[in-house]
Amino acid sequence: MNMSSYESLTTGSAVSLVKKLGLFAESETLSSREIGDGNLNYVFHIKGKEKSVIVKQALPYAKVVGESWPLTLERADIENRALRLQGKFAPDYTPKVYYSDKDLAITIMEDLSHLEIARTGFINGEDYPLIAQHTGEFIARTLYSTSDFAMGPQEKKKLQNTFCNPELCDITEGLVFTDPFFDAETNDFEEGLRPDAEKLWQDSNLKLHTAQLKRLFLTSGDALLHGDLHTGSIFASETETKIIDPEFAFYGPFGFDIAHFTANLFMNALSREDSRREPLYAHIVTVWDVFNREFTRLWKENNTEAFAKTEGYLEWLLADIFEQAAGFMGLEMIRRTIGLAHVKDLDGIEDEAARLQAKQRSLAIGARFVKERHQFTSADQLVSAFQEGLQ
Repeated sequence: MNMSSYESLTTGSAVSLVKKLGLFAESETLSSREIGDGNLNYVFHIKGKEKSVIVKQALPYAKVVGESWPLTLERADIENRALRLQGKFAPDYTPKVYYSDKDLAITIMEDLSHLEIARTGFINGEDYPLIAQHTGEFIARTLYSTSDFAMGPQEKKKLQNTFCNPELCDITEGLVFTDPFFDAETNDFEEGLRPDAEKLWQDSNLKLHTAQLKRLFLTSGDALLHGDLHTGSIFASETETKIIDPEFAFYGPFGFDIAHFTANLFMNALSREDSRREPLYAHIVTVWDVFNREFTRLWKENNTEAFAKTEGYLEWLLADIFEQAAGFMGLEMIRRTIGLAHVKDLDGIEDEAARLQAKQRSLAIGARFVKERHQFTSADQLVSAFQEGLQ
């Protein structure tokens, strides 16, 4: 990437760019505003009389820290190529990409502002009846289609080499798999949580299981992951679901994406009254049912593996994916509670005592998922374990 040609967009230059590209007429009056609330990018919403687009530009540093935390711009190219691949395999659930520029780290894509960020909706009490079905299909289709089973080992390895994403993987390796389990400077939590955090840091069994899961993340290259598939990366309505922001995309373990989605549902459940948790439990069961069903369908329709019809192989693989996911799910709950990047679901609980209790539960339940992941074989069991953690 040619850094000498990089310059940050403004609301005005973003308008000039979309007109230059012919996405809008030169004479048309457009509105432009910066809408990004993330840590790594500028995001502009540009609207004309009859259509609108989103212009996203990667920053060469993390906004949450500043220029002292430099980041490569290659992630914008990775995100663009991931979106195009995901659009090929799961077009109903992926925003359309209209244009990309590698040197400027820009992607121009479909405007999804008629939808709502799922995290925001869940916090406000929305339930999105189809989100679990759609997300399960997205995960199964994008993972299976980029795996050895669908592509064959040679083609898969060629694609895998183009999605080496060391810098953003390093963020995940640190913020998800390492820092929350030590007294690291990046950790961020209320003083009232310190006893719980210190108990966690002293839990050698938890650290052993975390180290095992970290090794799996570091070494497994099952399929092209989204890499950051939480409820803040999903736009949704009653009938529609779109999954955005795959800039953390890389080849990793099958169980990672679905784990982050389900962990974020559980964390939202911690912020709700008992009577409002049931729809989230239903989503957790549904996403697994749909994932298993869709993965199985694809396995039977298109499989290059000589052992594909060997009795018990698919069942063993799906059980292994579930066990992985149970552990990754626990790590996500822990890191979102005491690590650098939190979730508004928990931080937004207004009553201090209730907020502290929810976060304590998140840590305890997360630790159980990590340490006891071998014991879980169904989503219903995960829900039951979560409910036990509320007692």
